Amino acid sequence: MSGDMTQIFSEFIGTAILILLGDGVCAAVNLNKSKAQNSGWIVIAFGWALAVTIAVYVAGINGPAHLNPAVTIAMAVNGSLKASLVLPFIVAQVLGGIVGAVLVWLAYLPHWNETTDQGAILGTFSTGPAIRNYPANFISEVIGTMVLVVGLLAFGANKFADGTNVFAVGGLILAIGLSLGGATGYAINPARDLGPRIAHFILPMKNKGDSDWAYSWVPVVAPIVGGLLAVGLFTFIKK
Repeated sequence: MSGDMTQIFSEFIGTAILILLGDGVCAAVNLNKSKAQNSGWIVIAFGWALAVTIAVYVAGINGPAHLNPAVTIAMAVNGSLKASLVLPFIVAQVLGGIVGAVLVWLAYLPHWNETTDQGAILGTFSTGPAIRNYPANFISEVIGTMVLVVGLLAFGANKFADGTNVFAVGGLILAIGLSLGGATGYAINPARDLGPRIAHFILPMKNKGDSDWAYSWVPVVAPIVGGLLAVGLFTFIKK
């Protein structure tokens, strides 16, 4: 496998692991008769932080471990990634998101029929706003992604002992989730939301309801905008 293909596959498998563990904690908290049902937002925030940490360790063996189209686009604009890898990375990330969500469905297979709350089921796969206000929701996702990308760029400008920078990334995700995630569920990643939303749409779950495509553009477009703004902000900070 060529170097580029290895990196592309790393983005696929890393994003699949990210969603398996991240949406997995959402399933544990949301689904009826789960042993972790109703364990709350703190569990979800920590679960996602650990999901990112583990996924970055795996994907980082053979690639940059973006696992996020907004990060990939930002790094290409920043000059850290060659332009020819942008579209393949994004496709791999979205496909990884779909596969990871299907694995969550399989892991909790008996629980979908036991859960009748359509919002809880969709919330296991994708994000949604606590208060539906598209401009406000868009701004929230932009801010969260700006913090994410500025943080990643800052980590790249600092020195870490080998392997320890990944813990900083996990801490960054935890901070965003605890501080900024309550408004929209902090997608901050188009593949994290779109891939599982596609899986929700195609999987056979009798109680699943609508996939809320009306909202789906927010967690796709806003993180990309946030990532691009973050590149500009970080460039200004470094001057």
